[in-house]
Amino acid sequence: MTFTQRLMAATMLGAGLGLAMVPAASAKTLIYCSEGSPEGFDPAPYAAGTTFDASSKPIYNGLTGFERGTTNVVPALAESWEISEDGKVYTFKLRQGVKFQTTDFFTPTRDFNADDVIFSFMRQNDAKDPWYSYAGGAWEYWSGMDMPKLIASLEKVDDYTVKMTLTESNAPMLANLAMDFAVILSKEYADKLMAAGTPELLNQQPVGTGPFKFVAYQKDAVIRYTANADYWDGKQPIDDLIFAITPDASVRQQKLKSGECHVVGYPNPADIEAMKADSSIQMMEQPGLNIGYLAYNTLMAPFDKVEVRQALNMAINKQAILDAVFQGSGQMAKNPIPPTMWSYNEATVDDVYDPEKAKQMLDAAGVKDLSMKVWAMPVARPYNPNARRMAELIQADFAKVGVTVEIVSFEWGEYLKRGQDKARDGALLQGWTGDNGDPDNFLAVLLGCAGVGGSNRANWCYQPFDDLVMKARTVSDQAERTKLYEQAQLEFKSQAPWATIAHSTVFMAMSPKVTGYKMDPLGSHRFDGVDISE
Repeated sequence: MTFTQRLMAATMLGAGLGLAMVPAASAKTLIYCSEGSPEGFDPAPYAAGTTFDASSKPIYNGLTGFERGTTNVVPALAESWEISEDGKVYTFKLRQGVKFQTTDFFTPTRDFNADDVIFSFMRQNDAKDPWYSYAGGAWEYWSGMDMPKLIASLEKVDDYTVKMTLTESNAPMLANLAMDFAVILSKEYADKLMAAGTPELLNQQPVGTGPFKFVAYQKDAVIRYTANADYWDGKQPIDDLIFAITPDASVRQQKLKSGECHVVGYPNPADIEAMKADSSIQMMEQPGLNIGYLAYNTLMAPFDKVEVRQALNMAINKQAILDAVFQGSGQMAKNPIPPTMWSYNEATVDDVYDPEKAKQMLDAAGVKDLSMKVWAMPVARPYNPNARRMAELIQADFAKVGVTVEIVSFEWGEYLKRGQDKARDGALLQGWTGDNGDPDNFLAVLLGCAGVGGSNRANWCYQPFDDLVMKARTVSDQAERTKLYEQAQLEFKSQAPWATIAHSTVFMAMSPKVTGYKMDPLGSHRFDGVDISE
């Protein structure tokens, strides 16, 4: 029975989202109730975990990867590498015999090789590349990590050797290349689409080398994948993988209980204890490598004044937010990196909740009758299970100091896109789960000058901070890097581009039939190596 025939045998329950599968006897189907729709299926233009879960994790590979359940860097499409003594030249030996996926819309005529690596990186790096502008020229992660400045050259030595030369040494480079923005796409497929005048299909009908092949996507409803029988690391235990897009946490829980979903993320904090006690649910948990924050647009008055940002931070009752929103599954944040990450600065002094002093500081700054917007995410995230409720609490806190708040939101993809606008009004609830286990991935990507107008949602460029994190990238000794990052955290706190809200504990709930699932410390949802008993 073909995959399409098996899908036709599936029974749809509910309003387009409930999926009760009637599996074929010979096929194993796993259904993941995901929290939102991907922005696209080419991960490089984006930075959202929801998009990476649906694109880079199942469909693609990078030169390097992360061992499941850890932040350990392991070989992937590069089977080995050499690094020069000065840390500037990386020579990658590519894995041979790797097949790109054969789909209904593309049949490759050759194996993966160096041309695919050069294409995948240069389309993000070279403004003259014909693919540079296909995503609007918005390569958020590539730009946010200052890769155009960092990469001096990228050279194909032979079909299975690539040499990358940097302008300066970069300590986290191998981990960076294991991240989602650095996955490898097929140049042959891209050339075919460009010749046909349909380059946009690269982001709609993806082709990779990963464990699962894309089959179909119904927006805001369902994504279907099938196991890649030619996967270089072996065919997966499950045959068919389905993402049932289910934004409401309560509905996800119901679907898990009814057997319509096998794995769900981001349960309501209020439901966690009951779910733990339910013998029909397998619950996993771990401290999140994350931060939830409120980012002021520091390019817009009056948020361009540090004393205004400091005053607003003092007006926020973070303990009340933890009690109401996280309900025991989070801890107060004072730094822009989580306490589970090396270089976390214990000496940082957090903002004190003091509405009276906050009001005095606003008055002293000449800010009266301020009206502002607070943006609230429409989906649950590990760092913020209920952004709307958090925004309402901040709205009430700000009202106590004479600030009127309008809460706004948009569909998730639109929210992420609009959030990059340098002229964005007010402050935006956002957050981050580390993508490679290195402090650079928080401090440089989210707060560095190169990320302004992209991943730096505060649009904050403060040279004393930026100099520290840029220097830390070039240092190989972790103790020395730690000192630089500790100082950077103090600079961040003194300037208050964010209100640091919380770090969360992350929970995953699944059917006892699911085996082999490993929680990812980087917050993603991977189904390679996962099995299910029928």
